[in-house]
Amino acid sequence: MKTFSQRLTLRFAALVTVTTAIVLGVGGWLLDGQMLHSLEVLHEGEFRELRGLIGDAVLTPAEVARRISHDAESDAALYFIQVHSDQGQVLFRSANLGNNVLPDLTGHDLHASFDLRGFGPVHVSEFHAGPLHVQVASPLAPTQRVMRDYLEVAAFLCLAVAGLSVALGYAFSRLTLQPLRAIAETADRIRSDNLSERIPMTTGDDELTSLTRLLNQMFDRLQTSFEQVRRFAADVSHEVKTPLALIRLNAEKLQARLASDPEATAAVADILEEIAQINQVTDRLLFLAKSESGALKLAWRVVSPPALLGPLAEDAQVLAADRGVRFALELNDPGEIRVDPELLRQLLLNLVANAVSVSPAGGLVTLESRRTPGGWRLVVRDEGPGLPPAHLDRLFERFVRFDSEARREARPGHGLGLAISKAITDLHGGSIRAENRGDRSGLQVVVDLPAGTG
Repeated sequence: MKTFSQRLTLRFAALVTVTTAIVLGVGGWLLDGQMLHSLEVLHEGEFRELRGLIGDAVLTPAEVARRISHDAESDAALYFIQVHSDQGQVLFRSANLGNNVLPDLTGHDLHASFDLRGFGPVHVSEFHAGPLHVQVASPLAPTQRVMRDYLEVAAFLCLAVAGLSVALGYAFSRLTLQPLRAIAETADRIRSDNLSERIPMTTGDDELTSLTRLLNQMFDRLQTSFEQVRRFAADVSHEVKTPLALIRLNAEKLQARLASDPEATAAVADILEEIAQINQVTDRLLFLAKSESGALKLAWRVVSPPALLGPLAEDAQVLAADRGVRFALELNDPGEIRVDPELLRQLLLNLVANAVSVSPAGGLVTLESRRTPGGWRLVVRDEGPGLPPAHLDRLFERFVRFDSEARREARPGHGLGLAISKAITDLHGGSIRAENRGDRSGLQVVVDLPAGTG
């Protein structure tokens, strides 16, 4: 698929080349017509000389030859001359015609082109001098030679213009699309964590200015909407925690009083479990709201990944064993990295928990930690069913869940764990992506973090 810049370059080159070809073609047609017209003007001048010699009287062939033969011989290099009567009787033919006879143009235009045996195409003009018809002809070989040279030059010019127009078209497209590229680059930088930036307004009142103004107005509305959603999520999450705490305390008191009633005790236990789930959701929403608003401050420390991942691997093994899944820390390169240790631990536990939830019983979840030229790479792999490619980009959105059979057997999640993992990665200036494994079924989540040591 060609880019718009490439298509614009090719269209510009095609337009210039076709226009040049049309202009040169029309020029060639006009040149050919002008050369024929010039021959006819010369023929008319020659006829006037001959008319002055033969007059308007009725002459015998011998008399006609006597009067014009000298002039015809002197112009033999330029013209063929023939004189005939109204009845078509040839009274004179110049010596350079040999045995050829020029065709009578009676019933035709006064000027015409014919093929003359031994000479090729000639252009003939016929004039009347009283009862006589004077024909003056010239060979078209010089004219055709000029036209061939013209066509060769025209073809060369077309090729040269085609090559030059591609270069000029590329420069033209780059210059023309520069404002659009600036708009695209600025728009690409405007994300949920950078909603205040706007596209610089251009001077004037053209289409680009109108487009820039329209996009900036759209970004203003998006910023307002994002801020309203963030405030709503933060406010609701904050305000819900107090009532939930009261409900939990009352439920615990009620559970102690209903200890003798197993059915009531079980119902209260379910209430407490649901309250714990709601508390978890509100805590996660508060975390996301703080991370997106910039209110969350990281406790940066330079740590050793092996020292950080050793204890985490123990917790991950317990988490996996509870679900009948195996866990292994396959690679743990030495080194140092500047991170918030608690948030990085939360990120990895979220990824491991997600991998465990989709893995079948007896499946293996692995974690790799390796040094890269630009920093550090963490990879969590599972042996679940994987995901269709169209779903991979949406995996880190809020409340997005693609439940597998293994996940449906357990308590379903809330679709916030991977969103939090992405938020933590963004806070560290890194990137996170999900992709299907190439060696077998399963998913791998890759986190790239800058080293940031020192």
